[in-house]
Amino acid sequence: MNFKSTEEFKKDFKKLSKKFKTLDGDLTEFKKVLNESPLGIGKHFNVITKTGFIYIIKARFFCKSLKKKDLRIIYAYIENHQTVEIIGIEFIEIYFKGNKENEDKERIKDYLKNV
Repeated sequence: MNFKSTEEFKKDFKKLSKKFKTLDGDLTEFKKVLNESPLGIGKHFNVITKTGFIYIIKARFFCKSLKKKDLRIIYAYIENHQTVEIIGIEFIEIYFKGNKENEDKERIKDYLKNV
């Protein structure tokens, strides 16, 4: 599985990783889960939008630095399709629920426009 990140995601991740030291390792574990099941498993994953061959998914992100499940991650799963040569997952946003209630819908719209 190919994993990519948007520039906005990289900024979000860098900012949060200063606060939560285990974030790098937690993302590695999350990628292992996505390798097995790209659309996620159980109630902690929710498909926000599906457009053709792209799924936008919001998931709870478990961080060892936090005892609660207060981080959320938004990512795109791109299925095998003739017009897209990259099949895989692209991370769009990660945020702390204490600072932000919901995902950035404008960022998701911009992402879908540019794909």
